[in-house]
Amino acid sequence: MWSVGCRVYVIRSLSSLIPTPYGRVSKLAPTDSRLVRSLLPHHALLKMSIFPSSDARRQRRTAKNRDRSQANRPQHRQRLKQPRTVEKPVSNQQQKSNRLPLLRLLLVWSVLMGTCVAMGIKLYRLQVIHAPKLFAQARKQQLTSMPGFVIRRPVVDCNQNVLAMDRLVYHLYARPGQFNVSKEKIADRLAPLLQSSPAQLVKRFNQPSNSIRLTSVVPEEMFQQIDSLTIDGKKVRGLELVPQFSRFYPQHTLAADIVGYVNTDREGKAGVEASHNQQLESLVKPIPSLSRNGNNEIMSYSVPDNFAEVDDTRLELTVDLRLQRAAQAALSKQLKAVQAKRGSVIVMDARDGSILAMVDEPSYDPNEFYKFDFELFRNWAISDLYEPGSTFKPLNVAIALELKAIHPNEIFPDPDTIKIGGRIIKNADPEPYKELSVAGILQHSSNVGMVQIAQRIPPATYYDWLKKLGVGQSLATDLAAVAPSQIKSKKQFVTYPIEPATASFGQGFALTPIKLVQLHAALANGGKLVTPHVVRGRFDANGHPQWQPTLPTPQQVFSPSVAKTVLEMMETVVTQGSGKSVRIPGYRIAGKTGTAQKASARGGYDSTAKITSFVSILPVDAPRYVILAVIDEPTKVPKGQLIRGSTTAVPVVKSVIDALISTERIPPNQPTQRIQNSDGIRN
Repeated sequence: MWSVGCRVYVIRSLSSLIPTPYGRVSKLAPTDSRLVRSLLPHHALLKMSIFPSSDARRQRRTAKNRDRSQANRPQHRQRLKQPRTVEKPVSNQQQKSNRLPLLRLLLVWSVLMGTCVAMGIKLYRLQVIHAPKLFAQARKQQLTSMPGFVIRRPVVDCNQNVLAMDRLVYHLYARPGQFNVSKEKIADRLAPLLQSSPAQLVKRFNQPSNSIRLTSVVPEEMFQQIDSLTIDGKKVRGLELVPQFSRFYPQHTLAADIVGYVNTDREGKAGVEASHNQQLESLVKPIPSLSRNGNNEIMSYSVPDNFAEVDDTRLELTVDLRLQRAAQAALSKQLKAVQAKRGSVIVMDARDGSILAMVDEPSYDPNEFYKFDFELFRNWAISDLYEPGSTFKPLNVAIALELKAIHPNEIFPDPDTIKIGGRIIKNADPEPYKELSVAGILQHSSNVGMVQIAQRIPPATYYDWLKKLGVGQSLATDLAAVAPSQIKSKKQFVTYPIEPATASFGQGFALTPIKLVQLHAALANGGKLVTPHVVRGRFDANGHPQWQPTLPTPQQVFSPSVAKTVLEMMETVVTQGSGKSVRIPGYRIAGKTGTAQKASARGGYDSTAKITSFVSILPVDAPRYVILAVIDEPTKVPKGQLIRGSTTAVPVVKSVIDALISTERIPPNQPTQRIQNSDGIRN
C-alpha cells in the first residue's frame, strides 16, 4: 500500500506538468523526463499518461477542446436571452450637476488664458515699447560716476618744511528731525568739541530747517569722536559729516604774505596761491562709469588701474623758514618798540634774485582769513609805493660814476642849504663839515651833496637812466599784484630843475620795497638787474624737477668796477657813518640808511609822518645777500634820539643778519675785533 500511495502522490505531483485543455502549462525538460522514468521505471500507466506519443497527444487535445466548447455554449446563449435593462432619463438638476466640472474647467482655462495674454502684453510693453527707458534706469541704478575734482599740491620752503597743504576735513550738519536723543543731551556732548555753549547749540537745533550747518571745519582727529557719538547707550542719529578737502597752513601767519590763501571756493586769492594757481592745481580726472553691487558698493573691477596714482609733486619756494621766522620776530619786536604803523623785511640772494625771506607786519592767518581786515591781504612790500629817500643815494652815485660825471675821490662843498629853482633844499641834520667826499656824502647822508652830484648830469640823461633802472615800470616777478613804480613825465622832469634835485636824494618818485632790493642787488652782483622770485620750481618726492620757472636774462646796468666802488663807499656808512649799529665783528657789511617824508593826501608832504629804512649788503668781499627793512610811521624812539633809519630800521637788519650768518653758515672774513659804537658802548 505504501508503494501504491507513494506512486499516486508522485503522479499527482507531476500531473501539473501535463498540458490542459486551456493550453500547455509547461513542458518537461529531458532531464525531468529521465528523472521520472528512473523513479517509476515499471509503471506503464504512468508512462502512457505522462509521456504519450505525439499523435495521442493531438487526439486527446482536440477532444478536450471540443468538449470544452460544447460545455460553454449553453451559458453564452443564456446570457444572450436575458432582457436588456432600460436606462432611466436624467433630470435637469443632474444634467446641471454634470455640467459644473466643465464650466469650472472653462473658467480656469479662461483665467489662465487671460493671464497669459495679459502677461504677453506686459512683456511686450516692457521689452519693446519701454525697453530704452527701462534700460537707462537700470544702468543708472547699476552704474555711478565720479566727477573730477581738484587737489592742490603742497607748498614747501627750501628745506621741505610745509607751508601749505590740503587736508581732509568735514562739514558737520544737524538734522534735528532725525534725533533719537534729546537735543539738550546732544548739545551738551557737542559743545566742548565745537567750542560753543550748549544753549547756543540748542537754539540752533530749534531753527525751522531740516538741515543745519553747525561748523564748516571738523578736523579728521575730531571726526571719530562725532561719528561714534553715543548717548544713553544709543548711537546718535541726525548728525552728518560731509567730507571735503580744505587748505591748511601749518605756519599760520609766518609766511602768509608769500604763500597767500585760498577762499571757500578753493581759488587762490593772494601770494603764490594766486600767482601759481596752475602749478598748484592737480586735476583728478572723472570716472564716467563705476559698477555698483546690490549693497551700493563700488565693484573693484570697474575702477581704472591708474586711479590710485598719487601726484607727489610739490611747489618748492626759495624761502628759508628759519630766516623768515627770525625776520618776523625782529620786525614785530621793533614795531612795538617804536609804535609804528607797519613794517616790512626782505632778504634776497643777489646772485639770482631768490627771495630768502619776506615779512610784513601786521599779518594775518590764512587758515582764518575771513576774520581779518582785507587790507592785510595785500603784501605791501610788493604792492605799495613809497619814496625811498636816502636809500636811493648809492644808486644815484653809481649813475654819476657810470657817466663819469664825478670821480670817486672828488670833494664837494657841503653847505647846510642849497637853492634850486627858487626852492631851498637843506640837509636833514645840521653838519659841521664844510666839505665831503663822495663816500662822505653817503656816510652823512647829505642832501646838499647829492644835489650837487645830480647837477653834473643832464636832466634828460638822468631821466633816461632812471627809466633804464626800471623806475616807472612794472617789475617782472612771480609774485601777484606787484605795483609798478611811478615817476613824473620826462617833460616835467627836464623842465623843472627841482625834479632831478629831489630825485637825487630819493624823493619825487615812488617804488616798492622789492624794487629797491632789486636795484641794490645790482650793486652786489657786479651791476646786473636780476629778477626777484620766490618759486624755485615743482619737484617730485625724489627731488626731480617737474617744472621750473623761466626767468628773464639779467640785464647789465652798471659796470662791475662801478658797482664795487659804490659798495665800498656803502661799507664806510657802516664803519663810520649812520649805520654803525649794524656792525658785527669779523664781517664786512655795507649799508645805507634812509628817512623820507610821506606824501600827504592833500598834496605836499606830511611833516609828522615819516617812513624809515635801512638796506644792507654782505659780505662786502663776496657780496651775496641784500637785506632791507622798512618801518612805516614810527612814532617813538629812545629819549635823546630822532626818528631816523639808524634808530628804527637798523636794529631789525642787525637781528636778521645775525640769523642769516647762522642759517647760511657765513664764515667771518676778517679778524674779530672789539667795536665801539657811536655811544661809546663797546660790543
